[in-house]
Amino acid sequence: MSPADFARHYEAALRTQQWDAVSPLIHPDASVTFSDGSVHKGKDAVRAAYERNFAAIKNEDYRVSNIHWLAQEQDFATYLFDFHWTGLIGGKTMSGSGRGTTVLTRLQDQWQLLAEHLGRA
Repeated sequence: MSPADFARHYEAALRTQQWDAVSPLIHPDASVTFSDGSVHKGKDAVRAAYERNFAAIKNEDYRVSNIHWLAQEQDFATYLFDFHWTGLIGGKTMSGSGRGTTVLTRLQDQWQLLAEHLGRA
């Protein structure tokens, strides 16, 4: 899998709203910062944060666009992207969008998310 393949696979995994689909793509030492400023360090904390989102946002449609690769090396890659989501929260249609930065690392010949920072547009 190339870094570009990872980006497509990660987006598709998030859209399932199932941790089992996302988990193989997350590095054990991952750190994720959400657009609300909350920081989640380590795979267990990332899992808890993602599962809270999956439970809170029903029928989520998560999309990534405008991927811009900053670096693609043998064992790491970094890209910028736009994101947009829509879904039901408390029975009401809600949406959000912003910009993200993702750092990937290769672990045992598999690309994994090491860090992600999501911010407002």
